[in-house]
Amino acid sequence: MTATTGTGTTGTDWQAWQESWDRQQEWYMPDREERFRIMLDMVEACVGSEPRILDLACGTGSITGRLLARFPNATSTGIDLDPALLAIARGTFEGDGRVTFVEADLKDPDWPTRLPYETYDAVLTATALHWLHSEPLAVLYGQVAELVRDGGVFMNADHMIDETTPRINAAERAQRHARMDQAMRGGALDWAEWWQLAAKDPVLAGPTARRFEIYGEHADGDMPSVQWHARVLREKGFGEARAVWCSPADTLLLGLK
Repeated sequence: MTATTGTGTTGTDWQAWQESWDRQQEWYMPDREERFRIMLDMVEACVGSEPRILDLACGTGSITGRLLARFPNATSTGIDLDPALLAIARGTFEGDGRVTFVEADLKDPDWPTRLPYETYDAVLTATALHWLHSEPLAVLYGQVAELVRDGGVFMNADHMIDETTPRINAAERAQRHARMDQAMRGGALDWAEWWQLAAKDPVLAGPTARRFEIYGEHADGDMPSVQWHARVLREKGFGEARAVWCSPADTLLLGLK
């Protein structure tokens, strides 16, 4: 997705890549924008309209973009390991002094030392931490608890599966996949097709190749229940934790320090 008059030094239309990523993600999560809206509602309710946030496993900066559009005086640190998605994020926010990006592996115990701030008003993440198994995720939650200031919040929007409701889960999954099949017939791109496009782009081809060297096709993580997430957050230092929004397939969990 190149342009004769690019939005960055490479001549790449980064906004077009952002929109393409959004459409691909919405194929899986049609309630994605509502989820982001509630996330920012709770940021404002808990820590105000000028927060310093950590966009954890930030990808292309989807949360950061929506945060700054709603709260122009906010600041954001995005952290991720994916070189292709970080390239899109850096291209999109090039020259914006409110935003800093850090490349780091969240499985590395020293990743917090690479951040520009010791504490944050809010740590936000979406559709990312299911790439981790439960044990390293619990460790990560302990690190997040150290980064969130007293009175600050952590929010994780992701798939959180209740294994005690198999028939409900099966019905939701069948309905969701039927809708996805219909969208695919209308031209929607899935995960694999989106990455095939990125691999053909002259600017993103190199970062995409490195990305697949790091991750492979897809990570094999866990999707524990809402109750598990809330319990572990309390064990790691959050005073309160519960879901503040959910759809049939997704949950937004909030921990208050």
